[in-house]
Amino acid sequence: MKKQNIIELKDITVAFDGEVILDRLNLEIQDGAFVTFLGRSGCGKTTTLRIIAGFLQPDAGDVFFDGKRINDVPPYRRNVNTIFQRYALFPHLNVFENVAFGLKVKGASKEEIAEKVQAMLKLVNLEGYEKRKVTNLSGGQQQRVAIARALVNRPSVLLLDEPLSALDAKLRKDMQVELRRIQRETGITFIFVTHDQEEALSMSDVIVVMNDGKIQQIGSPVDIYNEPKNAFVADFIGESNIIDGIMNCDDTVTFAGHTFTCVDEGFAHNEPVDVVIRPEDVDVVPVGDGMITGKITQATFKGDYYELIVEVKGFKWMVQTTDAYEEGQVIGIALDPDSIHVMHKSEYSGLYGDYSSFSDEMDEPAPEEEE
Repeated sequence: MKKQNIIELKDITVAFDGEVILDRLNLEIQDGAFVTFLGRSGCGKTTTLRIIAGFLQPDAGDVFFDGKRINDVPPYRRNVNTIFQRYALFPHLNVFENVAFGLKVKGASKEEIAEKVQAMLKLVNLEGYEKRKVTNLSGGQQQRVAIARALVNRPSVLLLDEPLSALDAKLRKDMQVELRRIQRETGITFIFVTHDQEEALSMSDVIVVMNDGKIQQIGSPVDIYNEPKNAFVADFIGESNIIDGIMNCDDTVTFAGHTFTCVDEGFAHNEPVDVVIRPEDVDVVPVGDGMITGKITQATFKGDYYELIVEVKGFKWMVQTTDAYEEGQVIGIALDPDSIHVMHKSEYSGLYGDYSSFSDEMDEPAPEEEE
C-alpha cells in the first residue's frame, strides 16, 4: 500500500533581492520516509527546508501538511522540529534538562517527562549521561542530545539542516548509521539537507537532487545513481564519463567511433544524446579485444583500485580497475550493454563528464548561506 503524502509543496517560488532561489518547485513527501535534499551551496535546498518549517514564507505557491494548507501557520504550531548545523543546546542545562525542555514548556508532568526523556536517551545511546553538562560532551554526543530533544515531543517531521557538517570523517559515518537507525525505529519522516553525495546515497529512501532553484531528479539512491536524468545529475552523483552520442534506434547507440548495443529505448531515430559510462563499469581488455582503444594519460593508485585517465578520440575518460597500468600505455575498452546509459540532451550537456582538467583535489564546499 502506498503511503500518504505528509508534505506537499505546490508551485513554490522564492526570490531574494530579485534573484530567484526557488522556481515553481513542486514536491511530494511520503509519511515515514527518509528524504534527502541534495545539491551544491545556493541550490535552494535550505530555503525549501525553511519553508516547510515555517521560518520563511514563499512569494508564491502553497505548503500542505496532511492535506491542509499551512502557509499561514507559524512554526511553533507546525508538528515539525528542526536540527540545525549548530545544535543550539542550552549550555546551562545538563543532558536530561536539555531533552526535557520542550516537554516542560508544554506542561507535561514530572512522571511523563522522566519516562519520555529516558526513552529518548536510550534511543540515542546516551543512557547514564543524564547529569552531564552538554559543554563536556563530544560533538557526536551533543548531536545525539539535539536529536533526542527534537524527537521527545514526537513531531510528525524532523528537519535536519546539514547536522553532520561539523563532525570529523569517522564520526560523521557513524552518525549516518545512527540517524538511519533512529529514523527506522521511530518511523518519523526525516528531511535531511546535505551537499555530500555519499551521505545521501547511504542514508536515504528518496533523494531530491536540486540545482539553480529547481528539482533535477527525484528517486531512490539506486535510481539516481544508475538512471540519472541529465548530465548535471550524472556528474554530481559520483564520477561519470558523459560522451556525445547518436541514438540510432532502440537498443543501439553510436559514440567514440563505435556502435554499441545498449538497453535504452524510446528515443527518436538518430537523436543526439548524452551517453553516461560510470568509471567502475569500464572493462579494460587487451587492445585486440576492445570495442574502442585509448591511451592512458594518468594512472593513480587508490589503495584497492587504480584510477586511470584515458584519452579516447580526444575525450578523456575516467576508468577504475583493480589491475595496474602505466601512463602512456594503450588499452582496449569493452562495455556491457547494461553499463551504457543514454540520456536526452539538456541545458547541462557539454558541461560535464570530460576529465581533461580532472584533479584529485576537491575544494571544500562553501558554508550554506541564505539560499
